[in-house]
Amino acid sequence: MSGQLVECVPNFSEGRDPATIDAIVRAMLGVPDVALLNRQSDADHNRSVITLAGPPAAVVEAAFRGVEMAVELIDLTRHQGAHPRIGAADVVPFIPLQGVTIEDCVRLAERLGQRIWSRLKVPVYLYEAAARRPDRANLENIRRGQFEALAREMGTLAERNPDIGDPVCHPTAGATVVGARSFLIAFNINLGTPEVSVASNIARTIRASSGGFPCVKSMGVMLASRNLAQVSINLTDFERTPLHVVFEAVKREAARYGVEVVGSEIVGLIPGRALEMAAGYFLRFENFRPELVLENRIAAISKPAGVP
Repeated sequence: MSGQLVECVPNFSEGRDPATIDAIVRAMLGVPDVALLNRQSDADHNRSVITLAGPPAAVVEAAFRGVEMAVELIDLTRHQGAHPRIGAADVVPFIPLQGVTIEDCVRLAERLGQRIWSRLKVPVYLYEAAARRPDRANLENIRRGQFEALAREMGTLAERNPDIGDPVCHPTAGATVVGARSFLIAFNINLGTPEVSVASNIARTIRASSGGFPCVKSMGVMLASRNLAQVSINLTDFERTPLHVVFEAVKREAARYGVEVVGSEIVGLIPGRALEMAAGYFLRFENFRPELVLENRIAAISKPAGVP
């Protein structure tokens, strides 16, 4: 790979049909120099998260091919799942990894958005660092009411019109949200209860928009296949609000309802630093520092001379 690396984490509104996801992934990996870092599907959310990395131009091409295949194969009028969505290719964020700035990623998002509209006739919203309006920096504002509400309101309410394209939802693929952002940790905590209201109340307590922890977005969802409620969380800055702080808060709030935490999961990838912070907290190391991690030491001594 080149000295410039970009990560892209497209989220597709399909988590139950492996053939559809396989086709989307194959389309993206048909682009040279693009690496698949992770793929994860969830039947309850009915959603798949794919993590790619590579040189900027190649990643944009791969993202477009994935969106193109999703538009062909996914019909939102037949889609049901626990996760909010407005598009077959619901959200496509670019994240700078190496030799690339967040401003560069904004330009990549704008380039992809224009191509999605001109080639596929799917209207596009821009979010996070690419947002053209302050209220669209937050993804949840764009997804308000999901595909069904957007299809009714786009073209009728000016505030619902897209940033790129005509104000008309694609009849089966809806709209797509494209943006640029810093690294995000998607972290779900499962509760030992089917009462989704408990998860929703806990999510309201911990999320930043309700006065909870900074850099935390959360919602309560139902995992029908397991008969469990889940607190679904995005950490947009794990240095400000670490993983273990959120986990402990959810555990404490759940206990108030007489409910136990029965498990948790990471969706996509997670920085090693976030796990190091959690390990230091839960294991109560007295001498812990990142240099004590074997892989960190090997990486350090393996760097060529002069590389920081």
